Amino acid sequence: MEEAEQYKGGGFLWAHVENAGLDELPHLVRADIPEVAANALTATETRPRCDRIDHGAIVNIRGPAATDIDDSDRLVSIRMWVRRGRIDSVTRKPLAATAAVMTAMEDGKIRDPGDLVAAYAREISATLDPQVAELGDTLDDCESMLESGNKFRLRSTITGIRSEAISFRRFVAPDRDALLALASHDFEWLHDDDRLHIREAADRFARMAEELEAVRERSALLHEQLTDLRAEEIDQRSLLISVVAFIFLPLTFITGLLGMNVEGIPDAHDPWAFWEIVILCVVIAVGVLAWFVRRRWIQR
Repeated sequence: MEEAEQYKGGGFLWAHVENAGLDELPHLVRADIPEVAANALTATETRPRCDRIDHGAIVNIRGPAATDIDDSDRLVSIRMWVRRGRIDSVTRKPLAATAAVMTAMEDGKIRDPGDLVAAYAREISATLDPQVAELGDTLDDCESMLESGNKFRLRSTITGIRSEAISFRRFVAPDRDALLALASHDFEWLHDDDRLHIREAADRFARMAEELEAVRERSALLHEQLTDLRAEEIDQRSLLISVVAFIFLPLTFITGLLGMNVEGIPDAHDPWAFWEIVILCVVIAVGVLAWFVRRRWIQR
């Protein structure tokens, strides 16, 4: 870091601190950084933003982490204080886009602060886009499995998709607004080609925000449809149980009445009485079933 502070050559200086802890953040800010920018770099909780301070800008955008994280915020932030000839940036957790940006810088494709910010915007949007598309694809599979799949497992999958879509959209839309705000400023270190790349990334974020909103609404409708199907299935089973119970109700009455152990039961000593009672029960059961079919309580 001390060698970087003494650098006086061409190009620009990028001072980047990655995976910084809460106790380390206050010590990363130099005295020449404005207080507002310092607070933005060291804030515990951040949202995507772009604010102009004289000839510099506070740029905070969020993107996928380099590794899986156990956090409700699916996207991690990079905070940048950008001005001519220098960028100070901080990430509390490794950002997936940093590796590609470092490779582009080593290849000489990044020559000024505007190129660096544009590279981050481009790489973050490119990294996040497949993840958002995967949510939509998974939801498509859920829709095709709705009629034949395991509804208990399907319900948890849909709930997870909706939760992820809400978590992503929480920062994707502000990312778009921050990049559009940055592209609208007339900084001398932000060239026309940088603005073009930033607006392209912002357009991609806008499309992802729309897709996430569609995924959220579709998952809600699919969840309601799944609930309706389960309720209909329960109703059909309850109706079937009721029909069976109604059919056996008169049969139970007849067999119970004739099965009493008292004198005077008709045909008690007739050898054909049992089969007569069986035929009577069958006729009553078929008649009740036919009545249900005629009333369309059950389908033929």
